[in-house]
Amino acid sequence: MSNSHARIDEIVKGNDVVLFMKGTPLFPQCGFSSRAIAILERLGVEYASVDVLQDMEIRQGIKAYSDWPTIPQLYVKGEFVGGSDIMMEMFEAGELEELMTEAKVKQA
Repeated sequence: MSNSHARIDEIVKGNDVVLFMKGTPLFPQCGFSSRAIAILERLGVEYASVDVLQDMEIRQGIKAYSDWPTIPQLYVKGEFVGGSDIMMEMFEAGELEELMTEAKVKQA
């Protein structure tokens, strides 16, 4: 297991909800990351975020870790959920809220 894989694994398993994104929740650096944060804020759940722009190793590593080519990436209870398009579809269908409730994610 590579160093970046181990670090990502620790982050994913150490947080109920984690978003790997470009930028920070206050200053997202792309529209997709901005949309992902807006969805998490609307759900009102506690979440962690990782700015991949600050860490090239994580930026490349996360794509291999999830076998998903784009960022942002959302994980809930150690499981990969998807990127902002999937998050949006799930949010609109009420499925993301259901997932958070079933996973017993803390409210912010």
